[in-house]
Amino acid sequence: MAYLSGIIASFLVAFPALFSIVNPFGGALIYSQITLGRPHPERVSLAWRVATYSAIVMLVSLLVGATLMSFFGVSIDALRVAGGTVVAVSGWRMLYNPQATEDQKQDHASDTHRVSAWSSDVAFFPLTMPFTTGPGTISVAIALSANRPPSAEALLPFFGGVCGAAIAVALTVGFCYAYADRLVALLGPGRARILTRLSAFLLLCIGVQILITGIQGALTTVLTSAH
Repeated sequence: MAYLSGIIASFLVAFPALFSIVNPFGGALIYSQITLGRPHPERVSLAWRVATYSAIVMLVSLLVGATLMSFFGVSIDALRVAGGTVVAVSGWRMLYNPQATEDQKQDHASDTHRVSAWSSDVAFFPLTMPFTTGPGTISVAIALSANRPPSAEALLPFFGGVCGAAIAVALTVGFCYAYADRLVALLGPGRARILTRLSAFLLLCIGVQILITGIQGALTTVLTSAH
């Protein structure tokens, strides 16, 4: 029971954070525009390739990111403080200036037309990197992995939950992109922007929580060393 509770708790923290920064609904609105000239089966196939690559990017960042940073001498608490700050700032920008985020995604997506001139597969670049899972998503994933519990027995349910969240977000990307036309007709830019702001607020809260955890850990280490 405790094992399942650990998985659920980790999932409930990681899913909103990754979902907010990836923003599949907002991405689908742009995806429908840049793939307008492609046949429907090709758009669906391309959407699921993007979802697969997105899952790989998020999973690698979650599983390897914090360990790689520790290899370079960065402590977990420092990573939590830095990662929480990045996540909180990203949430703040998305909350108060969502148009800038949309414009940036639009610029990334515009590379599709240039790349497709010499390559038929644009699923990884630029549709996955940096359009769907860019540096912001990688930063959030590393910050989440830095928030792992110290006890060894809790690591497995923690990574089970966060990896499950990454896969769930990737599946959402696949569905949203594959059915982007229907999603555009259902939501429209206005409702999509409202969902973006709600997701941004969740992202801001999660970033502040990770930042507080990092500060608490750093203060505990300092006080323990002083005594």
